[in-house]
Order: sequence, then C-alpha cells, then structure tokens
Amino acid sequence: MTLTRAILIWAVLVLVIAVPLALSGVSPLLAWRQPIYIIGGFAGIVALALMLVQPLAVGGYLPGFRGIGGRRLHLWVGVLLVLAVVVHVGALWITSPPDMIDALTFTSPTPFSAWGVVAMWAVFTSATLAGLRRRIGLRRWRRAHTALVLLVVPGSIVHALLITGTMEIWSKTLLCLLVGAATLRTIIARRVWA
Repeated sequence: MTLTRAILIWAVLVLVIAVPLALSGVSPLLAWRQPIYIIGGFAGIVALALMLVQPLAVGGYLPGFRGIGGRRLHLWVGVLLVLAVVVHVGALWITSPPDMIDALTFTSPTPFSAWGVVAMWAVFTSATLAGLRRRIGLRRWRRAHTALVLLVVPGSIVHALLITGTMEIWSKTLLCLLVGAATLRTIIARRVWA
C-alpha cells in the first residue's frame, strides 16, 4: 500500500468520525442540557464512532494495523467501546433514573430505548465472552462474538437513527451506513460461519 493511500484512508476515517462529533458540539439542543447529560450523549456518539473502527481493525483494513496489530487494536477499541457505553448509560441514569428504569425494563414509550438496551447487553456479553475466549475455544468464540455483533450493530444503528437529538441527521446517517457496511464486509470476508 502506498503512503498516499494510507494517509487518505486515515484522513477519511478521521473525517467521518470528527464531523458528526463537531456538528453535535454546536447543536442548539445543548443549550439547556446539564453537563452530565451532554457527556452521556457524547459518549454514545463516541461509541458509535468506535463501532466503525472495530471491523476495520479486525479486518486488516487500516494501514499499519494488519494481522496481530489489527486484532490488538480491535481489542483496545473494544475496551474503549465498553467504557463509552458505560459512560453513556451511567450519565443518562444520573440525569433521569426513571427514564433509564423504563428503558432497561423495556417499558419506555420511546422505541429507540429498546434498541439501545439490546445493543448494550450484547456489547457487555461480547466483552465478557472475549475474557473467556480461551475457555470457550476460538471457533465457538468467533461464532458467538459475530452473532453478538449482529445484535450490537443493527441495534445501535436503529437506536441512533430514531433519536432526534444533538447529532446532525446527514452525518449521523452516513456514519451509521458506514458502520453497517464495514461490519458486513468484515463478517463476509472473514467467513466466521465456515
């Protein structure tokens, strides 16, 4: 791979992540929100952005991170993803415990809540399985991990798209499409089910 192509790939990735974050940062909806609520919302945006990096890292599509380097990056981005989800949910719990109880018990009147909760539990289960990978066996772990990813990604995409919030619609939609496309491309290329 040429240096120019490597720089272009990284530049596009940074742009695709930075633009939704920057546009969210200037949203007029932030004006009356508490700082902890803003932190929680941005943690959700960061989690969505990290979900784009995950398949690119493990699939070997990022220059400088192929093979074991890509798998290590995937692991550390996975840790950051779990932390981002914890901050997202924790901050929203602090600002509105009744809403979070409704979401976690699937009694919320907002449809995006259920999608987010399913994705959250799939992220946590996936992280737990990663810690048990040696006990489970690599083949079984990969299949289980991939099945969970197939809950996390669509659940997170629908969750994000249904929310009318600080994220600007076009950059959010593009990020969601890229997360879905990168995930499917990597799953198909890696042939985990074979």
